[in-house]
Amino acid sequence: MSKTIWRDEYWLMLLEVYLKKPVGMKPLYSRVMVELSLELHFTPHYLQSRMKQIAQLSTPRIERIWNTYSKSPARLARMVALLRSMKGFGFADEFYDGVQVEETFERDFRPLAEDNRFTPVILILILDLYFQLTPSTMVDKTPEVAELAKLMGLKASSVVEVLNMFQICDPYLERNEITFSPLLLPCQQVWRRMSELEPPQLNKFADELKDYFRS
Repeated sequence: MSKTIWRDEYWLMLLEVYLKKPVGMKPLYSRVMVELSLELHFTPHYLQSRMKQIAQLSTPRIERIWNTYSKSPARLARMVALLRSMKGFGFADEFYDGVQVEETFERDFRPLAEDNRFTPVILILILDLYFQLTPSTMVDKTPEVAELAKLMGLKASSVVEVLNMFQICDPYLERNEITFSPLLLPCQQVWRRMSELEPPQLNKFADELKDYFRS
């Protein structure tokens, strides 16, 4: 997690997300949760734990904020807009003295330097699909390939391109051909990271990440 310090004003921004319809807890990797995580430099897991405190009205401070803003969404929106208008807001290393931001999870949601069609999150989803297919079915016309491509807003051929890179990464296939694709390195990095997970764990993680594209 980043070294950003939690501040009271963040409750207002998190409450605004909580109150978005449907009101209540939001999926861990829903787009609104991820966007706020990227803005504040807190992981979605951390923000979700804070959101549970809102749902439970777990402290007098949260209860006061709830009573003040939950029935006045326009007032809450004005306050959040004011916070965002403050110089440097969202860049804690510039706006708050003595606070450092060390990016970790944020990079997973940002386009690859090697190919901006993809992010590490997209590669993770394609890797999950990889383990559900055989090499002969890693083609455009396979329904699972087309379905995942549509979810992520990509062409099926782009998904196939990454599946081919993972075939090169896969030691069981023993594909030793030389490729100059810029996607090989990021695919190798994702392969190594996700190799620590058992297939059911990877599948569960991928299902959670899909909420980002569904919302």
